[in-house]
Amino acid sequence: MVWPWVAMASRWGPLIGLAPCCLWLLGAVLLMDASARPANHSSTRERAANREENEILPPDHLNGVKLEMDGHLNRGFHQEVFLGKDLGGFDEDAEPRRSRRKLMVIFSKVDVNTDRKISAKEMQRWIMEKTAEHFQEAMEESKTHFRAVDPDGDGHVSWDEYKVKFLASKGHSEKEVADAIRLNEELKVDEETQEVLENLKDRWYQADSPPADLLLTEEEFLSFLHPEHSRGMLRFMVKEIVRDLDQDGDKQLSLPEFISLPVGTVENQQGQDIDDNWVKDRKKEFEELIDSNHDGIVTAEELESYMDPMNEYNALNEAKQMIAVADENQNHHLEPEEVLKYSEFFTGSKLVDYARSVHEGGNGQGLWEDGGQRCVCE
Repeated sequence: MVWPWVAMASRWGPLIGLAPCCLWLLGAVLLMDASARPANHSSTRERAANREENEILPPDHLNGVKLEMDGHLNRGFHQEVFLGKDLGGFDEDAEPRRSRRKLMVIFSKVDVNTDRKISAKEMQRWIMEKTAEHFQEAMEESKTHFRAVDPDGDGHVSWDEYKVKFLASKGHSEKEVADAIRLNEELKVDEETQEVLENLKDRWYQADSPPADLLLTEEEFLSFLHPEHSRGMLRFMVKEIVRDLDQDGDKQLSLPEFISLPVGTVENQQGQDIDDNWVKDRKKEFEELIDSNHDGIVTAEELESYMDPMNEYNALNEAKQMIAVADENQNHHLEPEEVLKYSEFFTGSKLVDYARSVHEGGNGQGLWEDGGQRCVCE
């Protein structure tokens, strides 16, 4: 007896042998058809436009600054001032032992007196050093962006030159916008874009050092993009945040105003009450760090001092706060095993199975060489 599928295979055998050839021909036809069709470059154009817009717009997030531009807490602040240029260098997918050694390398750099403990003063010095790294990165990026909006290379950018580049990044014709500005004609832009333009112009005026001429130098353009680089622009940023959060118009912030959720974040009061983390984190920040005289009110001056990334007193307070988070033995210092255990706080990534790291290194000691005086990375 011949099984039906065997008989079927024998009848179709010759055709089965042609299958690979047919599949090859079909693939070739599909490939020719695809290459014959015009390519869809819309996504490429969109990416290019987004990249151009990101290059000339002030960033929403400023590394090493406590608050975002919209007044939200900077959730990555502690990692930014601990890692500096290495921010993003710790990946949870990386080889764990190598990442732990890298963290201990940082520990050894902070530990200036090599006593295998980090004091508040040592952490303060480190925070200032890492903040300076972020400042340097911002300056380098700003130079690149300045060249993009200074087409004639005269070392100055006018508001009109910037406006042309901004609207071009939004999809408008650069030539048409430039012609309309030159002829003093009205530009047709949507309401949202017009609102952004007005806010940017206010910021442009603030960055334009006296005597005002609406021409920004490279240094002024840096302040326009990064207000933390200028006392005047930092003050302007604080003023904007106070304006957005101040509900009674007294130009200062009470605790209820500071901890209130932004309008539109939740649909009803019940939903707002549920967001305990928002309230808890902002209440702690308000009471322990921003309200320096503890009178229950934050003035613009107090907020400006709090947000100043180069304020050494603030850096010392942050150092103490960071140490307190991981200081399990309550000796007011950080030790290697504490930094390893709280690696997620310091690096943004949970790098260690703590029990395993202790087994590997005896409370971190195995990650050190030369009697704990120096730490090396593989």
